[in-house]
Amino acid sequence: MRKAKWIGVTALLAALVFVGKGSADYETAAYDVVEKEGEFEIRDYPELVMASTAMGASGGNGSFMRLFGYISGSNQAKQKVAMTTPVLMKPSAEQDAGSMSFVVPKQVADEGTPAPSRQDVNITKRPAGRFAVIRFSGRMNDTMREEAQQKLRDWVEAKGLKAGESMEYASYDPPFTPAPLRRNEVFLRLQSDEVQTERVQVSSP
Repeated sequence: MRKAKWIGVTALLAALVFVGKGSADYETAAYDVVEKEGEFEIRDYPELVMASTAMGASGGNGSFMRLFGYISGSNQAKQKVAMTTPVLMKPSAEQDAGSMSFVVPKQVADEGTPAPSRQDVNITKRPAGRFAVIRFSGRMNDTMREEAQQKLRDWVEAKGLKAGESMEYASYDPPFTPAPLRRNEVFLRLQSDEVQTERVQVSSP
């Protein structure tokens, strides 16, 4: 089941192929690097406005297509929204569904994010904060992600820092990118109190 989940996510990222771009052509969520040590970084991120949807244990197939539909103009303003990187994901926990999010381009967020036209897509805000991040290549799967998370937690602990329990993982590349050139990341928020993603009420045009 877990293998099937990742195959589904990878297959649906193929939608990026149809816009004819590589990851370098997309706006990437801005951040400041506070510290870098090999594959590890500490970054400060501003608040990010995101289009988000639930992603359950069965995989991200429907999740990706709901979000891709939203940025393709299936929103109340019928406005096309540029694709950005990374695609951010949170794994499902015991009682909570996971999530998949596209970061809304800064100009769109500043001018007014279009309201979703379906109830299972929400506009959310990821609060500003400091994150520990590990970067790695390859075609990400559950084993690779879990190993990266453990390495990151070990590094955070060795530096005497504190991280929350929840994690995020990120993909930056369309599927045709060769495995050694792919950019994958795992994030841990560096603070003692977990900050919940805020759902935003967006007015219809």
